[in-house]
Amino acid sequence: MTKLSGRCLCRDITFEITGELLQIVHCHCDSCRRTCSAPVASFLIIRRSDLHYTNHKPNVYESSPGVQRSFCPRCGSPIAYATAKRPEQIDLYVCSLDNPAIVVPRAHVHAIEQLPWFEIADELPRYAGSLKDGRLLRHGPASQRDSGPGR
Repeated sequence: MTKLSGRCLCRDITFEITGELLQIVHCHCDSCRRTCSAPVASFLIIRRSDLHYTNHKPNVYESSPGVQRSFCPRCGSPIAYATAKRPEQIDLYVCSLDNPAIVVPRAHVHAIEQLPWFEIADELPRYAGSLKDGRLLRHGPASQRDSGPGR
């Protein structure tokens, strides 16, 4: 059983995670990029029942039908993403963990929306949409496809 803890920037929102980490992904979709003002957002996906807020709870914003994003009302730190498509699960921002270095992403999702000037040099699978959609684009960076001998 995993036990992790995390918080927002101002420490008003604190949480603990107990249980299994279901997945760890980098998301390249426009909505996630806008939520955190960064070229990619990294998430760990867990069962909702394994998340326990230990101080205050975050505010929730419905960013689109069936999608809720939570954040600290004081400092604005994004905390989580939840979708009605996976009601038993919640996605927490990896960098909200007290020690984000201990979790390692396993895939890239919504890579079809990836910014052309940003690339993560790993060999992880890149999916066009969600993992559930399952449409694999490639393994590794796009730049590797075009950098063979003679090119």
